[in-house]
Amino acid sequence: VLLAAAVCTKAGKAIVSRQFVEMTRTRIEGLLAAFPKLMNTGKQHTFVETESVRYVYQPMEKLYMVLITTKNSNILEDLETLRLFSRVIPEYCRALEENEISEHCFDLIFAFDEIVALGYRENVNLAQIRTFTEMDSHEEKVFRAVRETQEREAKAEMRRKAKELQQARRDAERHGKKAPGFGGFGSSAVSGGVTAMITETIIETEKPKVAPAPARPSGPSKALKLGAKGKEVDNFVDKLKSEGENIMTSVGKRSAEAAKVLAPPVNMESVHMKIEEKISLTCGRDGGLQNMELHGMIMLHISDEKFARIRLHVENDDKRGVQLQTHPNVDKKLFTTESQIGLKNPEKSFPINSDVGVLKWRLQTTEESFIPLTINCWPSESGNSCDVNIEYELQEESLELNDVIITIPLPSGVGAPVIGEIDGEYRHDSRRNLLEWCLPVIDAKNKTGSLEFSIAGQPNDFFPVQVSFISKKNYCNIQVTKVTQVDGNSPVRFSTETTFLVDKYEIL
Repeated sequence: VLLAAAVCTKAGKAIVSRQFVEMTRTRIEGLLAAFPKLMNTGKQHTFVETESVRYVYQPMEKLYMVLITTKNSNILEDLETLRLFSRVIPEYCRALEENEISEHCFDLIFAFDEIVALGYRENVNLAQIRTFTEMDSHEEKVFRAVRETQEREAKAEMRRKAKELQQARRDAERHGKKAPGFGGFGSSAVSGGVTAMITETIIETEKPKVAPAPARPSGPSKALKLGAKGKEVDNFVDKLKSEGENIMTSVGKRSAEAAKVLAPPVNMESVHMKIEEKISLTCGRDGGLQNMELHGMIMLHISDEKFARIRLHVENDDKRGVQLQTHPNVDKKLFTTESQIGLKNPEKSFPINSDVGVLKWRLQTTEESFIPLTINCWPSESGNSCDVNIEYELQEESLELNDVIITIPLPSGVGAPVIGEIDGEYRHDSRRNLLEWCLPVIDAKNKTGSLEFSIAGQPNDFFPVQVSFISKKNYCNIQVTKVTQVDGNSPVRFSTETTFLVDKYEIL
């Protein structure tokens, strides 16, 4: 009855096609190429017939889901089958686009085979198709359980043997005899070392698995709350958007938070300085700094003309080898000898009511100890799922990082992660498949923290990890300590605004 099921473009190009009867590739491509030409746009039908076959179709954005049937098939059954085919596709593809369909073509073909067998519709629903394609085997679970038991018994036996060997060595040492050797090793020192090594290895391998922490008594568990809450919020946001409401996204919210943290000082003086640093950093997941680049700048803003002829006294306590560069109009010799920023011509004035960059610096390094905040992401496979442990450590204790967001990518189509232990808060973005670990402040008092969660996936699914933060303390210890007038050297009141931002911070 059903000859073929295909997803094709509006031009009739087949992206994925499953034939349920003997049919050549040329024949199916010819049928699908003819399909768009046969459609009559004036009529509101979802089928079209030729002399030999009937096309039953459903538009899906820029694509068509097409069933090619014989002319004597039951059109009502075919429409019901078509509806099920159309519901299966979003299960495997995030977007109804050609490249996404091509990427998941085998998953779709396996699902199509569960719906139709030898041209006839199977009595299945979407949930059953999902179960069948997952191929969850009871025998496999039993086999895995038996194998784990055997491994545990073998480790216990190894530990017992190691204890016996250690005891034998101790007894031999007590009686002043030579300790029994292992194979060709005769000396007690070597045998003792090997015994200790075996014991250490066994103890290392037998570390207990970290069980997720039980739900705290106060209030419901976060893990239970996570999935449902995310879906409800997403549905609500979708409804608002459909009604024409403007919704501020999380990016907008984060920029608003940044503005709140980095609000300029209320009492801005006539001489105001912005000290801004931006960091770009790439680390390997197994440790090692691939590249770290930091750019900093002092911007001077003068709002009163009588303070236009001034000098800035800069204190540079940096020990990391930062490269400094002054503006071409700044007296370089004065800066080198006395750490003061002034114009080459002392009679001239700085521009009024505009931000002028007077000093900039750059630090580029692959020295691992220079990383301000280290992130260690450790995914370990456990059956069909992955247990992910992430921890952070503030290496630069003089810093205070605000609104830290550590973003971990998640596999698509596997639901919400189950959170075990967490320092801080988290957000699950089901749209973009991200888990955002949010920490309001990281400083010397709160320099380490960890997050544990489990979700279906492979270790590679959780990289690259991205970090963003805002700080009111700069990384390189470069500050303006004093401002004086050129004439008379009298001190001038000034205000300073310091920001340290992330340009890119990735653990690949």
